[in-house]
Amino acid sequence: MSPNTSNTLGMKKIILLTLIAFLSFTIKAQSLYFPPLTGNVWDSILPSSVGYCQPRIDSLYYYLQAKNTKSFIILKNGKRVLEKYFGTYTRDSIWYWASASKSLASFITGIAQQKGYININNQASQYLGNGWTSETPAKENLITVKNLLEMTTSLDDVPPTPCTNEDTAKSCLLYKADASTRWAYHTGAYRKVQDVVSNAVGQTYNTITTNWIKTHIGIGGLWSQQVYYSKARDMARFGLLNLNKGIWNNDTLMKDSMYFKAMTNTSQLLNKSYGYLWWLNGKSSFMTPQSQIVFPGTLMSNAPSDMFCALGKNDQKIYVVPSQNMVIVRQGNTAGGFSLAASAFDNVLWDYINKLNCTSSIQNKTLEKTIKMYPNPVEDELTIENMELTICKVNLYDVLGNVINSISDTQKTTKIEMDLSTLMKGIYVIEVEGGNKNTFRKKIVKL
Repeated sequence: MSPNTSNTLGMKKIILLTLIAFLSFTIKAQSLYFPPLTGNVWDSILPSSVGYCQPRIDSLYYYLQAKNTKSFIILKNGKRVLEKYFGTYTRDSIWYWASASKSLASFITGIAQQKGYININNQASQYLGNGWTSETPAKENLITVKNLLEMTTSLDDVPPTPCTNEDTAKSCLLYKADASTRWAYHTGAYRKVQDVVSNAVGQTYNTITTNWIKTHIGIGGLWSQQVYYSKARDMARFGLLNLNKGIWNNDTLMKDSMYFKAMTNTSQLLNKSYGYLWWLNGKSSFMTPQSQIVFPGTLMSNAPSDMFCALGKNDQKIYVVPSQNMVIVRQGNTAGGFSLAASAFDNVLWDYINKLNCTSSIQNKTLEKTIKMYPNPVEDELTIENMELTICKVNLYDVLGNVINSISDTQKTTKIEMDLSTLMKGIYVIEVEGGNKNTFRKKIVKL
């Protein structure tokens, strides 16, 4: 074979591989639905078409309502599968994103860089002016815009009274350590990234958001005191934009693919579960706000490992799951417990979401036939017995969906005795996972 023939074949192979990659991306992009920019039209698909069954949907809604939820949306391929509003809250009601706003600000910062207004590797003082913190000039100049996005300014995230972590006054931005040496969730420091963009562009942040985001994807809402407020569907639109890597239909808002990749992947090694103002699942460890403890394991064990999410105080949520072409939104008051970022609510919620699929219903019925729980009603001790398979795990839930007892180290037994003598009278739910990994739930009455 001559060198020219070899080169020709090599070139054809490269062209073919490029064409395949392009077609693969195009097919995926075309599989996503995008609602019109105006009006309330938004295509939906039947929950049954993706395997969801009504009893499990009802169970999810009951849990969400008990946990102070105002709105809940699931999108599959851009189309609405579930959309539910609770109480007096409606499709047209407005609620705050809280710290989920940070992820919107991160996206805007990426556009500011691609337009040439800023460089995130530059000193923040280049856009904020000197003396925006109480640090010495030498220490302040170590802080870059990227540090603001990563939460690695190393400014004191728990400054003395009366400062809070949301204060942006110079007196509240105090030296704790050199930039890039410490990860700490500092809302006051983060908010300076909005000032960076506004100062560089010469427009208000609301104007920038309207011109760069709102008119392109059809969302409403506005910034107030550096927090975004909008309808639930507006959050869903933003989630869908990020599911498609910054492209709305055929309109590419985020042309800087390298920034998007950095934004939604580990940005530094201190907290592997944090990108540029986005939380990341599936990493080997994570940190939480107002703590320097590095916890082993993934952020949300029940959620898909490729999920990235915008999380806000009182459990405002935008989950983006590329592997399932899924976006999930939750608005509301606190679901209880720690709720500045990921919380126990996230894991229980994802347990309900995972169990919406009823394709294993026949197997679950089989498990139902083999499981015995007695006595029911129960006063002191409940016996749980699997007549055919081993029992891998048992969870005890209260009526609000909180796990109040769990037994997982069963040593492959077929029989478990659970002491319920200290429980208050009422209705509880026992969930049993069998050796075939199927689960079965049953209500019990405590006398």
